[in-house]
Amino acid sequence: MAASESKSAESAHAMTNAARNQSRERAAEYLLRRHRFRWPEALPWVIAVAAFFMFPDRMTFGGQVLIMVLFALSLDLILGYAGIVTLGHAAFFGIGAYTVGLLIARLGWSEPLSGLVAAALVSALIGFVSGWFLLHYRGLTLLMLTLATAIMLQETGNLRSDLSGGYDGLPGLTISPLFGVFDYDLYGHINYLYVLAVLAVVLYFVRRIVYSPFGQALTGIRENVRRMHAIGSPVHRRLVTVYTISAGVAGIAGGLFTQTNAYVTLTVFDFDVSAKVMVMLILGGTGRLYGAFVGAVVYMVLEDYFSKMSPTFWQFGIGLLLVLAVLFARRGVLGLFEDVGNYLSKKVKP
Repeated sequence: MAASESKSAESAHAMTNAARNQSRERAAEYLLRRHRFRWPEALPWVIAVAAFFMFPDRMTFGGQVLIMVLFALSLDLILGYAGIVTLGHAAFFGIGAYTVGLLIARLGWSEPLSGLVAAALVSALIGFVSGWFLLHYRGLTLLMLTLATAIMLQETGNLRSDLSGGYDGLPGLTISPLFGVFDYDLYGHINYLYVLAVLAVVLYFVRRIVYSPFGQALTGIRENVRRMHAIGSPVHRRLVTVYTISAGVAGIAGGLFTQTNAYVTLTVFDFDVSAKVMVMLILGGTGRLYGAFVGAVVYMVLEDYFSKMSPTFWQFGIGLLLVLAVLFARRGVLGLFEDVGNYLSKKVKP
């Protein structure tokens, strides 16, 4: 009798281990599938390359669109994946922009790639220091503290106008040719390709982050921070880490802004810049990576169209679009496409 019970116990234990191993294998396979590139992900890049040939005289505007895509991507990293709501993300965009501007204007260092590295490092450092303190708070308190941080940085720049140029900024910056060979043309073709290449590299690394175990932990923090604390996850350390990375990416976007426009002013710290990038992300869809692409392109193109149609009241059109998105596409344009696709697939099935 005892031998029979022992065999049944061993059998149950073996079945439990087998089920556990199968679950692990399925989880590993799922994570591997998430890492793989899917063909729809190539679509934004095909469109970006096609735009280069179809609109050769609008590459200056196209470069600014890609910079805002990169800026929105940095915000998506903390808002869409970690649930960190901020109204002061322009702080890191501005720090990156002024790092490049000050290197050129005060130190005479105009090499573009090293300037971007410096912008990323300085922005990431400020992001780490500020994030270590600010991310002890949540909700409305965090919202106000991030906004205050951007305002304080802007006023610091205004106070040290001998360095920053005050609200007149640093105009007439000269950027060295890319790789010492490719000089910048009037229509912004080199700048467009330069920004597109930087965006592709940054997206690759951001994609690896969000689909890694670290990225999954961030999603867990976003969904239920108390449960993550309960299972022993180092919540604050992970939030500070992703905040630092996001600040570095925003700094790269700011550095590109200075390099492609050859000037920078304190308006890069404005609340409008933080609000603008958040609207872009809401339009495209948070927590989706490519929502930054869709939202930034839609916003920038409509802003350009509405401002030409009505230079005084163009913001009304953007506001109306945002209201419609919140009411009828709460997960953004990409979420709306997913819902339509799921509906159609259900209708096709017998």
